Amino acid sequence: MDHVDPAQPLPEDRAAEPLTEYVQRVNRRVRDFDRRRPLLWDLLLTGFWVLAALIDASGGGWRNVAHDPDVPVGLVLALSLVLSVPLLWRRSHPGAALLATLPAALVSAWSGAALQAALLQLLLVHHIALRLPLRNLWWAVALVTAPACVTVVRYGDDAGSWNQQVGSQLLSIGVAALIGVTVRARRDHTEVLEDRARRLETERDQQVRLAAAAERARIAREMHDIIGHNLSVITGLADGGRYAAAKSPDRAAQALDAIGTTSRQALGELRRLLDVLRDDAQDDDRTAPELAPQPALTDLDRLLDGVRRAGLPVRKTVRGEPTLPEGRQLTLYRVIQEALTNTLKHAGPDATADIELFYGAGGAVTLTVTDTGRATPLPSPALTGGRGLPGMRERTSLYGGTLEAGPRPAPERGWRVHLHLPEESPQ
Repeated sequence: MDHVDPAQPLPEDRAAEPLTEYVQRVNRRVRDFDRRRPLLWDLLLTGFWVLAALIDASGGGWRNVAHDPDVPVGLVLALSLVLSVPLLWRRSHPGAALLATLPAALVSAWSGAALQAALLQLLLVHHIALRLPLRNLWWAVALVTAPACVTVVRYGDDAGSWNQQVGSQLLSIGVAALIGVTVRARRDHTEVLEDRARRLETERDQQVRLAAAAERARIAREMHDIIGHNLSVITGLADGGRYAAAKSPDRAAQALDAIGTTSRQALGELRRLLDVLRDDAQDDDRTAPELAPQPALTDLDRLLDGVRRAGLPVRKTVRGEPTLPEGRQLTLYRVIQEALTNTLKHAGPDATADIELFYGAGGAVTLTVTDTGRATPLPSPALTGGRGLPGMRERTSLYGGTLEAGPRPAPERGWRVHLHLPEESPQ
């Protein structure tokens, strides 16, 4: 015989739908139907109550509770219609509908018919509490209580005491009004939450766009430095080649070769910059760029020394010869910097980090940064306003590369950042 774990639900239990979910689904369907066809829903509900009132009037059931069973049937039918038909306007004009039923309720009480259809006034009180300012409840309570007072005055002890008639009526009115106020408060609270969710979603999207725009602007400033440096080199080579042309043609030819190489690199950097910024260019931003020198791979050891002094052991492994232009070096430097910064923030006190750099032919390069800390997901940039991962991806995309960041596969612990830049395309 197979062992059955009592904590595990049986297949049929898992397939069964909870009653609350079923009720909520039916409620959503009814609300959707009401939202699409409000007039049809009002006609159906009003027709139901009109039919119920007419059945009570024509079948004589009203005589079981009437104070005067000899009231003419025609009058009873007319009163039943006046008490039920105004329900059609219970949502659009609940106050006017209640006033329309008041004469029939008073006549029903004075004649002794005591029609049960008069209880439909409680539904109108519910809608007044749900849709109108709450101060309207005072006069609504007075109107609905008036027929009970008429019954006590008219029939005395036969109708019961004041406590029985007026007290029970006030209790019923209070319950109807309380339900209306509760539904109204819940509806208003839901609308506030939905509005807040929409505003937060809009603010989140705006923050993401602003973060991307700021990161692109920062990349543009850094690229400006690189292109400006290349143009300065070209200018110097051109001036030197002009003076050397008369005395040393070989040196002039070398200068021209260097000018060609440098200009092609600068043109490549400029094309990549225009590709990444063409959608969100800010023509009105005339702020002068910062001209601070940008780091390169030669500055990597200094960066690692600072990280080690901060308490994170780092090991670096390099394969191949690093023959990269300055733009690619800057991208690698910034990605390593951001990865190690995230390790310091999120990996824990006992973490270590490994950096592996593999230089291929034609400027291709592969970078892997791993750590042995806690592989907890980084906070969403949309929630924290962070620009680390988006910035790394923006830099990588400048050169048509790919970047992956996430927990290391089991059973290893920690976080892994993997970047690959393809070979440089000839210009």
